[in-house]
Amino acid sequence: MGLITTNSLTMLYNRRVVQAALDKGCHLHLAIADHPWVDSANGAAVRIAMTVLAPGKGDSLLQTVTDEHPGEYGEMRVQLAERMGFVHADLTAGANVAGASTLKAMQSISSPGVQLHGAGFVVTREQAQDLNNSQLIRQYRNGRDLTDSPRGVRVIDAFGLTAEELRNQHPAIYQWLLERVKPERDQNNRASYRANWWIFGEPRREFRPALIGLRRYVVTTLTAKHRVFLFLNEEILPDQTLVVIAMDSGFSLGVLSSQLHIEWALATGGTLEDRPRYHKSRCFETFPFPDEDTGLTPALRERIAHLAEQIDAHRKRVLAPESGNTGLTLTGLYNVLAALREGRALTAKEKTQHTQGLVGVLRELHDELDTAVLASYGLPANATTDDILAHLVQLNTQRAAEEAQGRVRWLRPAFQNPQNSLQKQELLPQEEQAPEADLDSEKPLSKPEQTKPAQHPWPPTLPEQVRAVADALAASPTPLTLPAIEARFKGRGPWKKGLPTLLQTLEALGRAQAVATEGGAAWRG
Repeated sequence: MGLITTNSLTMLYNRRVVQAALDKGCHLHLAIADHPWVDSANGAAVRIAMTVLAPGKGDSLLQTVTDEHPGEYGEMRVQLAERMGFVHADLTAGANVAGASTLKAMQSISSPGVQLHGAGFVVTREQAQDLNNSQLIRQYRNGRDLTDSPRGVRVIDAFGLTAEELRNQHPAIYQWLLERVKPERDQNNRASYRANWWIFGEPRREFRPALIGLRRYVVTTLTAKHRVFLFLNEEILPDQTLVVIAMDSGFSLGVLSSQLHIEWALATGGTLEDRPRYHKSRCFETFPFPDEDTGLTPALRERIAHLAEQIDAHRKRVLAPESGNTGLTLTGLYNVLAALREGRALTAKEKTQHTQGLVGVLRELHDELDTAVLASYGLPANATTDDILAHLVQLNTQRAAEEAQGRVRWLRPAFQNPQNSLQKQELLPQEEQAPEADLDSEKPLSKPEQTKPAQHPWPPTLPEQVRAVADALAASPTPLTLPAIEARFKGRGPWKKGLPTLLQTLEALGRAQAVATEGGAAWRG
């Protein structure tokens, strides 16, 4: 049998159709993953995949379009390269990237940006000034803002507040959303969107704690011609057309920006028409970062970080409004870079962009970064795509086996595995433990708090600790200071050092709110 489908057949969910057949003992006799399809009746131009399935085991022919141009009668003429070998469910031959395992080390630190479900959340700079509420209004970016011309808009983020709190504390914001968002949400089919109309439809409540304490984070566009990673600062809120990676080190940006990772992303991700898509579950969470076992040294780590910082600074410098480079965009920079690498002659527009963006410098920095990252994996500078993918698939398998045995190479251990960190702290010798709080020195907030509260044992695990603190805040009729929260628990070891982080997490989850009192900072449930 054979199938003609859109080229999305190679994407994670759709490829299950092919995988089911392969699992039953069939093989792909012929496969073309990405081929033009022109419908002259309505002018549609899409990308398709063609597959031929045969019973039993056997050789597979994988054909790849290497060149295409319009023919005399509106058809597309193509040139095909051929390769024999076993073809996997994602219509690739060679290393089985489709079978790569999700790694624990990569989990909980990537997510799409927020999804508004309400145009009224977006405000212009002038409207933001009229509302005069910088606390809830943030800079806002989508994919086009980064790759093309930025809109310069803001967004109202009321996450963490109830409707009543929003009305009492920020009445102007409340009225703005009441008049511009609620009517739209009232028509939404999803009950939770209608009930919580003043909050984004998808506020990413589970992911927000990952960004706490970071001064910047890495983003890439979900769908783009060129796979580019860059830093956004903590004040900016990303939308769902961006994939957010909660890491702030230059080393992390460098590894992700390398051609090695881009090859992995192209092989594991899908496409929308002819534009690659970056699926965080397949492109990021399966990707094994370099470590000591691959050849990463302190010197290489420092060099990768240094080059990544230079690349990020260079792009922001030439794209800044004050640079005077009118019309220069991130996509334009990488169009020129791709032309230089292909050896193609630049157009007049590209020559201007090359001069304005100093693309020769950008290319040199990227080339040096690629060499350093390849070395950190123990690969030579001239490693082919097949070499890279085979190496990464093998490394993914090794890391998955390690994790099955209990060793996880966490990228952010303090955030991803805080329970283990807290347990280690609680096992410190007695002389290293933090002293107990002097409860008599606590300044009372109100008469009900002057009675010494009942103490409960400090829970041993992080989920129980979060729940216990949230319950203590909810049960108190008045806000609690940090010493007042500490007074509600007893336990040995420096568990109190982790309370500020727990409170930040509860704030991010909308289960606690910081307030100012005469006794200083306090929290309420």
